[in-house]
Formats: sequence, C-alpha cells, structure tokens
Amino acid sequence: DPAVSFIAVRRPDKTPLAVLANYSLHYVGDTEAAVLCADYFGFFANALAELMAPAVNGAPFLAMMSNGTSGNINNVNFREPGTPGAPYSRMSAVASKVANEVHQRYQELEFHDTARLASATREITLGVRKPNAEDLERARAIVDAAEGPVMKKSEEVFARESLLLADFPDTVSVPLQALRIGDLGIAAIPCEVFVEIGLALRASSPFKNTFTIELANGYNGYLPTAEHHALGGYETWRARSSYLEVAAAEKIQHVIGELLSQVKA
Repeated sequence: DPAVSFIAVRRPDKTPLAVLANYSLHYVGDTEAAVLCADYFGFFANALAELMAPAVNGAPFLAMMSNGTSGNINNVNFREPGTPGAPYSRMSAVASKVANEVHQRYQELEFHDTARLASATREITLGVRKPNAEDLERARAIVDAAEGPVMKKSEEVFARESLLLADFPDTVSVPLQALRIGDLGIAAIPCEVFVEIGLALRASSPFKNTFTIELANGYNGYLPTAEHHALGGYETWRARSSYLEVAAAEKIQHVIGELLSQVKA
C-alpha cells in the first residue's frame, strides 16, 4: 500500500497544531545493538516538526506516525542486493521521504471549522490455533533435545511456542474499533494486519478517506488472510505472535466494515 494518509489540526490563527499520519510499512530496525528506538515513526515526528517550524513560529506542534497494515510489508527489497548503511540511516531515509511528502500535501489541505465525530467499539471472540497431542509430543522432544535453556534454532523456538500455546484459552476476545472525524474513517485492529486487509477495508469503506491503525488497543499477533495461511509464510507459523484462527481476518474485516458503517450513519 503506497498511500500515506494523514489528518491535520490547526489553530484558529491557522498555525499548525498537530498531524497524525499513517503508513503501511513494518518498522525498519537498523539500530545499533541493544538500543530502544522509536524507529521511523519517531524520525518522522522529528522531521515533520522541523519542516513545520517556520509555519508554527514557536508554538507547540505535535507530529505523530501510526502503523498502517504492514504485517507482511518489509522495508527491504529482497529481489535486489542491498547496500549496507550506517545505523539509523534506513529509518531516517524512510522518515524523511514520508515527512517531505506530508509537508508538501499539507499545503494543499482544505480545513474545516467543524467535523462530525463518532466512535464505535465491539469485542469479538476468535478461536486459538492450539497444538494437538501429536504436535505437543513432537515439540517436547525437540525442546528436550535442545542444548540449553535458550532456544537458538528456528525449530526449537517454534517447538517451545507450541508448548506455551497449549496453556492458552481456546478462544480470545479481540477489541475492534472505528472512529469518524468528518469525512475520515479510521479502523483500529490489535494485530499486525496483512496489507490486503487494509486495502480491502479502504475499498469498501463508506468514507471518502479511510486508513487502519494496526497494533491498536491490544496485541493479538499477526493477522494473515486465509490465502496467506495456505501459502504458509513464517507469519502464519503457530506461536504467541500468530495464534488466531485461520478465518480471523475475514471475521475482523466484516466487523470493521459494520463499525465503519455505524459511525458513518
């Protein structure tokens, strides 16, 4: 999804007050070792604040970047050989490109004195993909054969995940939300949502503009489509990071559609 969505708020004197942007790209992660970092989201906030500084004229201004549907969208082009860069260079480049585009489009915005607001939330119950007895027997054998308490091989890691998932409940409650700000609809899903879902929600939305914030109001792991479950990419492998039922995406997409229609009415 190449779109960058954003909503802007300004003061009565027309100085910028805040911008909330949304972009469907997984975090970049090119940090130094053992560093906590806000990734390109934080770099974007700083970059846009710098670009807005002349218009803000010293007044407080807040720039924010939210995570769009990027559960299967990487920042690396694996089809071509990459060029190593300095730490933070990739996330800085992403943030700079997006911030410059938002700043340019900000100049073209039409602002409104009022905006109709609405919100709707619904919790749905979804099944958990738990291991069966045969899965658990194999997982225990793999973990018991591991060299130490830290699982190093991929097979060991996912075997341990299967053992941990055995203690999960059979179902979980997942909070879904839709917000309305004027002609903008915002969906909120507590998963790493595959991009096909975000594109479908935008295409079917009753709003002129729509974007989805993922990892919102909770964390329920990856949300692949049923088609991606069939393909079997690593995001579908059963773990605490991917445990919702195969039909979860279809069910969530349906409920979000209903919530968007509800706040639009």
